[in-house]
Amino acid sequence: MNAKTIFFIGVILSASGFVSPPIALLGGIAFGFSFVHPYSLDSKNLSHFLLQAAVVALGFGMNLHEVVHAGRSGFLYTAISISVAMVFGWMLGRLLKVSSKASFLITVGTAICGGSAIAAIAPITKPGEDEMAMSLGTVFILNSVALLLFPAIGVALHMSQTQFGLWSALAIHDTSSVVGAAAKYGAQALQIGTTVKLARALWIVPVAALTALATKSEARVKLPWFILLFCIAAVANTYLPIGTRVYPMLSHLGRIGLTVVLFLIGSGLSKETVKRVGVRPFLQGVFLWAIVATASLVAIRAGWITL
Repeated sequence: MNAKTIFFIGVILSASGFVSPPIALLGGIAFGFSFVHPYSLDSKNLSHFLLQAAVVALGFGMNLHEVVHAGRSGFLYTAISISVAMVFGWMLGRLLKVSSKASFLITVGTAICGGSAIAAIAPITKPGEDEMAMSLGTVFILNSVALLLFPAIGVALHMSQTQFGLWSALAIHDTSSVVGAAAKYGAQALQIGTTVKLARALWIVPVAALTALATKSEARVKLPWFILLFCIAAVANTYLPIGTRVYPMLSHLGRIGLTVVLFLIGSGLSKETVKRVGVRPFLQGVFLWAIVATASLVAIRAGWITL
C-alpha cells in the first residue's frame, strides 16, 4: 500500500471510536517516520480546525457551574505558571545560547498552549524558517511524549481525577494532548483539564499584545473565539434541556474528533523534524518543560494548588 492509502486508513481508524487518543498519536508518529506525508499542509490546516471544533463539541458534555468554578481558579494558577515559565525560559535560552526568537517561541509554546501560541506569536516576532521549525518541532515532540507519559505517572502516584486534570492542564503543551491525556484518566479529569487548559490558552491574547507592543509590530492579535463557543455549548448543556438527547452525541463526536486530531498531529512528526530541531533548542524545551511539570506536580500534591 502507498502512503496515501495508509494515511486514510489511519484517519478512518482514528475516527472509528475504537482507537484511544494515545494509540492514534502513536499511529500518526509511526506514519510520519515511515512515509513522506502526502498531504502535509492540508493535514495541518485540518488538525487546527478540527481541534477547535472538537473542543466546542466537548463543551456539550460540560456543566457550566463546574466550568466557571474550574476556569476562575485555573485563570489564577495559569497566570502564575505562565509567569514562572516565561522567566525560566528566558534564562535557559540565554544559558544555552539559543537564538532569541526561537527561544521566545519555545518559551511561549511551553508556557501557554504549544503550537497554537507559537502560531499566534510568529507573525509578530517574524522568525526565520529554521527558527520556526525548531520551535514547533521541540514543542510537538515533547507534547507527544506528555500524552503518553502523564497518565502512567498519574496512576503510579495515585493522583485523584481533580489533581490529574489540573496537572495536565498546567504542564502539557497543546490542548489536544491535555484533553487526550485527561480523557484517558477519567471524566472528571477531562472536564477540569479542558476548562483549566482553555483558561491557560486565553493568555495568548495579552502575551501577544504585549509582544506586539514591545516589538512595535502592527500584526493583528487573533482572539481564540472557539473558547467562547465552548462556553456557549456548556450553557446549552446546563440550561437548555431541549437538546438532552443530542448533547451526549455531540460530546462523543468531540472525543472522536480529538482522536483524529492526534493522529494528524503525529503524522506531521518525521525524521526531518527531529533533525531540524537542533540540540540546544531541544534542551531548552526539555529543561523548561521539566521545570513546569515538576513544579506544578509538587504544588498540586502539596495542596498549594486546588479547586
